[in-house]
Parts: sequence; C-alpha cells; structure tokens
Amino acid sequence: MRSRSLVVPAVLAGLLAGSVADPASAHEQVSTPSAAVVGAAPASRVTAGWTLVARYGFDGGRPTPIADESGKGHTLRLVTRNGGTVSAVRHGIGHALRFPGKCLTGRRCPHAALQSPSAPNLNPGTRPISYGAKVLLSPSQTSKGQNVVQKGYSATSSQYKLQVDGAAGRASCVLVGARPGIKLITSTVSVADGTWHTVECRRTARALTVLVDGAVRGNRAIQPGLSVANDRPLSIGGKGAYSDNDQFQGTLDDVWVRVG
Repeated sequence: MRSRSLVVPAVLAGLLAGSVADPASAHEQVSTPSAAVVGAAPASRVTAGWTLVARYGFDGGRPTPIADESGKGHTLRLVTRNGGTVSAVRHGIGHALRFPGKCLTGRRCPHAALQSPSAPNLNPGTRPISYGAKVLLSPSQTSKGQNVVQKGYSATSSQYKLQVDGAAGRASCVLVGARPGIKLITSTVSVADGTWHTVECRRTARALTVLVDGAVRGNRAIQPGLSVANDRPLSIGGKGAYSDNDQFQGTLDDVWVRVG
C-alpha cells in the first residue's frame, strides 16, 4: 500500500439523489445448508490467472472519487444520508476507510456507501468469480447483517455479495441467480474480534466457498448454470445510503473483484 493520504468529504449531497433503495428492504434471513468445511488448511491458489476487474486500496490520489486500481475504470463515489461519511485511517504504510459506527436510532442513523455504476465486466454470468476485502470489526459492532461488497439485489435481480452476519460476526457469501433460491454459505469462524481479517468469496463451476485469512471456512455445492448479471451498481460498505442499507460499521481495506 502507498503512503499518500486520503481525505474523504463528509457529505456528497449531489450524489444522494442517485441512491436507489433495495426493494428487498429487510436483510435476508436464509438458513445455511450443511457444508463441507476444509479445516484451516490454506486454500489452493485457484484464482491465479483470473482477471482483476476492480480493486480499491484507499491509499491516496484524488480524495474523491476513488479510482479503480485495476485500471478498468470502475470509479467509486460516496453516497450518504443523515450526515454519514467515511474517513481515512492508517493501516500499515497506507490507509483504510472507516464507515459509520453502530447506531440504534433507526431512520436517523448516518449511512454511507461507495458505489460504481454497473459494467459488463463486473457481471460474471456463469463464470468463476472471487471477491473480498480486508475487514476490521469489533465484537461490539456486529448486527443482524452488514454488507461488505455487493452487486445486485436478491428480490429484483441476480446478485453476488459478501456480508458479516449476526452477533457472532461470521462472514458469509451469497449468490442469487434465477428463481428460486438464495445460495448462502457462512464461515465457521468469526471475523468480529477487533483484528484485521482477509475475507473472500469464491465461486467456481460447482461450488461457493468462503475463506478467512486464506483458509477455507465453509463451502456448498451450486449448479453450474447459476448466472449473475444485472444492471445494479457495485456497492461497498452498504447497499446504498437509504435507511435500511445493511450498513457496514467497521473499517475496510483492499477490496477486490476477480473474474475467471
């Protein structure tokens, strides 16, 4: 990571008008099927040679918008509500982004997310995809569900998503293709312990896998024909800036999307 500083403004009022609510207003409560868990052994590097289609290190350059370091041009812009903002904090030799903290006042809570418009190369279709981030979340910051990376909505389109779920703060991966069925796998370990963790969702031809710090922590079978392609934005830290956005409440760094 580079050492240039990042300054993110508190409110980008002009972007608020473009925020679109998820028609599925409630966080999905989906039972997780039994999964074959491959202990703590490091996962094989099956993503070698896949195409990096988006990456954000949050380390500097223009304060906003935030450039896509993959070179594919998926620039992020901040959408906010009720005074929500993101702020730069030191992480290693560079920076990470802290999102609005826990709030119990409902519709008056601050909300913030980073979004880039839809593009064909962000839609994997039936191809393999890997997406993830480094996350920092304390035990006191957990909630029923917090979005880390998302493209698409489960009720109205196809979707891929990484989230942190429940009081235990377990990472989970979601794929939604043709109806019916939300495909979800939840990690066997928590990432909400006040230390940095790398979390990855990986879809191959017949499996959806969640990895924490490079170790497989859950997987499940999926059908090869499950296709994810939609015209929704790529969103980081929340579904948007509206009231029920599944706000991420910790700190994020090094967000990426790769397609095989």
